[in-house]
Formats: sequence, structure tokens, C-alpha cells
Amino acid sequence: FKGGDTCEYLLSSGRFLGEKVWQPHSCMMHKYKNSEAKNCLIDKHVVFIGDSRIRQLFYSFIKLINPQVKEEGIKHGNIPFEDKSASIKVDFLWYPEVNGSMRQRIKSWTEGSVAKPHIIVVGAATWSIKIHNGSNEALAQYKINITSIAPLLEKLAISSDVYWVLQDPVYEDMLSESRKMITNEKIDAYNEAAVRILNSSSRNSKARVKVFSVSKLIAQETIMKSADGLHLPESSRDTNAMILMNVYCNKIMKPIDGSCCQPHPPLTLIQKIAFCFFTLSIIGYLIISLIHRNNYRKNKSCTDLESGEEKKPAISIPNVSTLEMLLHCFCKLGLIMTYFYLCDRANLFMKENKFYTHSSFFIPIAYILVLGVFYTENTKETKVLNREQTDEWKGWMQLVILIYHISGASTFLPVYMHIRVLVAAYLFQTGYGHFSYFWIKGDFGVYRVCQVLFRLNFLVVVLCIVMDRPYQFYYFVPLVTVWFMIIYATLAVWPQIIQKKANGNCLWHFGLLLKLICLLTCIYFLSYSQGAFEKIFSFWPLSKCFELNGNVYEWWFRWKLDRYVVFHGMLFAFIYLALQKRQMISEGKGDPLFSSRVSNVLLFISIVSFLTYSIWASSCKNKTECNELHPSVSVVQILAFILIRNIPGYVRSVYSSFFAWFGKISLELFICQYHIWLAADTKGILVLIPGYPMFNVLVSTFIFVCVAHEISQITNDLAQIVVPKDNSTLLKRLLCIAGFFSGLHFFSAMQDQSRH
Repeated sequence: FKGGDTCEYLLSSGRFLGEKVWQPHSCMMHKYKNSEAKNCLIDKHVVFIGDSRIRQLFYSFIKLINPQVKEEGIKHGNIPFEDKSASIKVDFLWYPEVNGSMRQRIKSWTEGSVAKPHIIVVGAATWSIKIHNGSNEALAQYKINITSIAPLLEKLAISSDVYWVLQDPVYEDMLSESRKMITNEKIDAYNEAAVRILNSSSRNSKARVKVFSVSKLIAQETIMKSADGLHLPESSRDTNAMILMNVYCNKIMKPIDGSCCQPHPPLTLIQKIAFCFFTLSIIGYLIISLIHRNNYRKNKSCTDLESGEEKKPAISIPNVSTLEMLLHCFCKLGLIMTYFYLCDRANLFMKENKFYTHSSFFIPIAYILVLGVFYTENTKETKVLNREQTDEWKGWMQLVILIYHISGASTFLPVYMHIRVLVAAYLFQTGYGHFSYFWIKGDFGVYRVCQVLFRLNFLVVVLCIVMDRPYQFYYFVPLVTVWFMIIYATLAVWPQIIQKKANGNCLWHFGLLLKLICLLTCIYFLSYSQGAFEKIFSFWPLSKCFELNGNVYEWWFRWKLDRYVVFHGMLFAFIYLALQKRQMISEGKGDPLFSSRVSNVLLFISIVSFLTYSIWASSCKNKTECNELHPSVSVVQILAFILIRNIPGYVRSVYSSFFAWFGKISLELFICQYHIWLAADTKGILVLIPGYPMFNVLVSTFIFVCVAHEISQITNDLAQIVVPKDNSTLLKRLLCIAGFFSGLHFFSAMQDQSRH
């Protein structure tokens, strides 16, 4: 760890991921859109001073503001650019040599009340080498001229951002005869002189001229593609312009996926309170543990020296109290949350951009598939979608989603469409599982609801506090929470129809189907009425939970994307349980689900349907159009998978314990990846061990999985304490939770007011 200034890394070091994606050392670079560039540079004046290479950088820079600009200016003259809509001025000043003329122009900005540019980009040397035929006298004069200009640049650097661009190497074999004297040896000598003089003259860190040396590294990789051996190819100079934009704009725009040059975010009031709470929990647990340890030592069995018999302790070892268990959980959680904060809020660990290749996605998929098949065991029961099978399903889906996220595979549309089916399958299981429970058990009590809500939301609420993120940011948890409440409301509202009641009178089945039709109608209406949906979720306090960036559009989009699949899960559960009750399916060990002929036909249809969906998803050309069709057709592949997995008896009778283990902590894995496996809120990759990508992934993955498993245990332990079965005690706990959220809202309001 060399310090928190990632700007130096951005300006001086990095590597290519593939052919065109530049990865700065230790931090992430944001790709600025035109609108973002304009917002950053509004009312700003930017000046580029130098030769034809600086002119190239100038054009790439203004194309970030206006892509329609064409390179039609005078080659050896000044070129102005202005964007009147944002009051942005960008000028190129033709000064191909570091001489008295350049010095005079720079000096004019330091005198009197002349308006100084906000950004100054300077660089020149190749003309001096060319005109003076690479003589040593020209290099000596270059040193003298830079020495005279350096104090002026430092004076400007007090109020402006000043960058000195080092000279890029040339491709000597392609240089024309008139440029043969421009050698890489000469360029290195000029660069060395510039760096030494600029660094030695700077006494004040605030008045420091930033050396833009990263262009040299980029050119070393790409100069072979140059048209004339001197000027960089367009993709390379565009990368330089994007780096320049990141250096200046990241601290203003604060993009999530642009960690370079971003200052460390200050602790909020709520984060400070959380820090104090976890610190007190750790101290409290240590004190109680010491007291118990001392008591244990005092009462420990010892041998009577006279009789040689062992004495019994006067007092038995006390059981772990509720307070101690509570403090123990919060102690562990506090240490884990510290790790979360250090990984994704402090500038302690490095972060890198994702870069997708087919091998980075498909090789790990093949690897976990082999592991999953290797750990195959017999199931305890052979019912359709039994507990072990659903855990296995959740597990392999979660591992595929994790690989999808870390490999950046969202840029490859066929993979994206298949991952959308996996997310839909999670929601399908939500509909199936909760409907089955309420239909069979008929338990609509408050205890059950509170248990589910606590287990789903505990980790996310803690992360919202510690990581200073809105609830909707962790979109999947709000999604399953709302759908759980919809399922509960649908079945709990009068008349309550459960399996026991329906078995006595078949008409109740039609009553339940009527409820499901009403639910489908509401879903259909809300999906095509954005205004009505937004009005519902814009009411306080729902707006506090579901707003992201000041509106609920993101929440509407997420909800709409898989709007029918929970209903499909409920309907499937109803049909399956009805068939099971009437003994129309065979679930014995090794038996096919239906008769041989029916099973073979259904299996054939399922395989064809599964492959048909995959072919359709792989042929998608437009993400928006495919997303529109996805809610209606995703159930095809889900149902096909369920039938393929359950119709053959021998397939239904086994499961992968490897996948099932991950399935039990799938929710924690999904949420924890945001901050301690990925980085910058999922936009990048966490780098604990720089320079060794594979070893880094192994170490960060091991820690990530261990943490997710530990949080799952903490959540289960706390659920038993916070949500007791006794109704009167539960009511008191609910009042305490209401008080907690009221306090959280109060401090949040104070925090927002102080920000404004």
C-alpha cells in the first residue's frame, strides 16, 4: 500500500486488457458519456498547448463532448472549440517547440486579472529533435527552456490543473526520411530532462505539475499500428483523452465505476453510530467472556492433595445467556462489516475493471460443473423439488451468477438472457415455496411472517447502514420481500383457502383459482401502468425503501422484468400438490414421475423446449426487445428444467451436495458479492493481491464464501432471539424494531439536511 492517491497510478501506470481496454494500476476508469463530460466541464476553459501529437489529444478530448466534431482545423495553427449549451471552451494552441513563444503565452495567464484556464495540457519535443537534427545543443536548450517555464506552470497549478505530456515512443521503421532523426533514444533523453526539471522545481505539493506519462506506456503497445510511425492510432489517443477526463472529472462527478482520483468518502452520522455500536458490542462480549472464564477457572474440578479424589465444582457451568449470544453475534458481525468497509469504501485495497472473454466465463462454469457432479449423493426423499434438490438448484444458479458478474459477461447478450432465466428461477422458487407452505400448513401467523422478513432483510439493512447505500440498491432482496408479502396477502385475505379446507369441498379450488386470476390481473395492470405503480411506491414510507437516485423507475424496471414468474411458481405448486393429493404422479425411489409413455413424451417435449429457448436467447440481437419478451417466455425453460430434473426416477433420487451447500447460503453470497468479491458496488473486481490475478481470485473467493457462511449462521442465531415464538414477547420486539427504524429515519433526515 503506497497511499491513497490513485491519480498518480492513473497518470503513470497500467496495462491493456485485450487489445483496446486500458486498465490503470490499482483503480477503475469510468467511460464518460457526452452528457457526463458536459456536466463535468460546464463553464470550464481547457487549453492544449503543443505540437501535432497534442493536437491529436485535443481532438479526441473534444469528441468526448461532441462526437460529431471532424478534424478539419488548420494543421499548423490555433484551433478553437466551443460548446455553447454548456459554456465549455476548449482551445488548441500551436506551439510545437518549448521556447520563448510558449513561455510568453504561459506567462500571460499568470499576470494581472487575465482569466486562467481551468485545465492546461502541455507537451512538445519532436519538432526540436527534427529541426535541429537531434543535436545535443538542442537538448541543452530544451532543458533551459523547460527550467524557465516550470515556475510559471507551478504558479498556474495553484488554481488550475496543469499536465505535462511526456513524448510517446516512435516506430522508427515507419518514419519518413525527414523524421529519421527522431529516435526513441532521443525521446527518452528529452522525457528524462522534463521529468527531472519539473519534479525538482516543485516545492509545494498543491502547485505540482502533473506528469502525464501513461501515454508513453499506451504507445509502446500500439505505435506499431500507427499510420506514419509518429502519431498514435485513434484508439490509443481516445484512451489518453478518457484518462484525462477521469483525472479531472472523477472527483466532481463521483461515478461508481470510476475509483481513480476519487477522494475517500467521509463517514456519515449513521456510519459513526454503527461503528460505536459494533465497538461497544465487541467490548461487551470480551468483558462477559472474561467474567465467565474466571468463574469457570474458580469452579473447575481439582484434585484433593490429601485424599487424591477429584472435587466437584460447587456451581455448574452456566448456559450461554441471550445477552452473551447477542453480543457474540454482533461482535462477529462488527468485524465482518469492518472488512466490508475496508474493501469497498476505504482506499485500502485496489480495484480493477472487468473484462469479458469467453474463456473467463465458460472455463469456470465447466470447472464447477465437474465439481458438482463429483459430489453426488442420494436424496433423503424423492419428491418433486424436495429440499435437497431446491438447495442444489439455488447453489449452481448462484455460482453461475457469481461467475457471470466477475467475468463481466453482461456484455455478451446470449449469456445475459440465460442469466435472466436464472434470476427468474429464484423468483419461481419463491412463489412455489411460500405458496406450498401456506397451502399445506395454513400458518398465517405473525411469527412466520416476521421470521421470513428478518432472514431476508437483516444483512441488507446492516449493509445499508454500514456502506451508506439505499435499500433498493440491493434490488433482489426488495424484490423477494415484496413478492413474499404479495403471496401472503393473496392467500391470507378472506376467504382463507388452504389444502385441508379444499379437500372437503372441491369448490374451494375454484375459489383459489379466482384469487390467482385476480392477482394476475393486478400484475398485468401495474406492468402496463407505470404511473399507477410509481404512485403506489412513491408514498412515504415506501418511497424511502424503493427510491433510487430520487425516483422509483429502477424498482419498476426490476419488478416488471420478472413480473409473471412468481405467479407461475404459485400456479405450478397448486397443480403439483393437487396431482400429488390425487396420487396421479409416482414419486417412489427410481420410479418415473408418470407412466413410461407419458414420461417419455413429456421428457422429449421438455428437452426440445429447453433447447428452443436457448437457441432463441442466443439469437437475440436487441436487449430491450428480448427483455420485453422475457417475462412471458422465461417460464418455458424453467418448467422444462424441472421436468427434465424430476421425470426420470434415477435423476430425481440423487443430488449434488456441493451445489446444495452453496444453495443454503445463496442469498448471503448474492448480497456479499457487492462489496467483498466484486468492488465499487459490483462495477469492478476487488484486488487483494495485485499482479497475480488467479491467486487473487482464489484468496478473495475463499474469504468471500467464508464470510457469507458466517453471516448466514449469525442471521439464523439472531432470528431466534429477535423473533421469538411467544406472541407477547414478539410484540415487544416489533415495537423495538419500529423504534429502531424511526431512529434510523430521524438520523437519515439529519444526514440529508447536513449534506444539502
